[in-house]
Amino acid sequence: MIQKNNRGWWGYLTFIIVLIGVDQLVKWWVTVNVPKNGFKQFLPGIVALTNLRNNGAAWSLMEGKQWFFAVVSVIAIIALVYLMHRFSDQRWMEISLSLIFAGTIGNFIDRLRFGYVVDMFELLPVNFPVFNIADTCLTVGVLILIVIVLMEKDEDPSDK
Repeated sequence: MIQKNNRGWWGYLTFIIVLIGVDQLVKWWVTVNVPKNGFKQFLPGIVALTNLRNNGAAWSLMEGKQWFFAVVSVIAIIALVYLMHRFSDQRWMEISLSLIFAGTIGNFIDRLRFGYVVDMFELLPVNFPVFNIADTCLTVGVLILIVIVLMEKDEDPSDK
């Protein structure tokens, strides 16, 4: 790897580690300070902190299928490492993949440690799944990736 990419790699690795650390710290704080299935006002009328144990995906889909989520996480991690190497010269792609990587690892750590994911942010005005920082990283990373794909110019096959 050339020096330019090597320096960038460390920056993205640091970004990923910080996001995972913040995710795990907030999950720890909530489990210590909010009773299981409990509720605390965070931003009154907007966001509450809950201590929810989710052993499925969003809206508790596929509850109890931890083996499935573990396999998908391992495959995703391998794919993300490859993609981060492949697109190491594209800043927004690296940011997107870093967010997805951090979110994947953050929730994977919970699944390995507890057999469930700790969720805590509840949007009060809408019926939306309770989520965590790792979920936010995943969502923002995927949204950035969608924008990147939509903004790509179609290549003319005759130009090759």
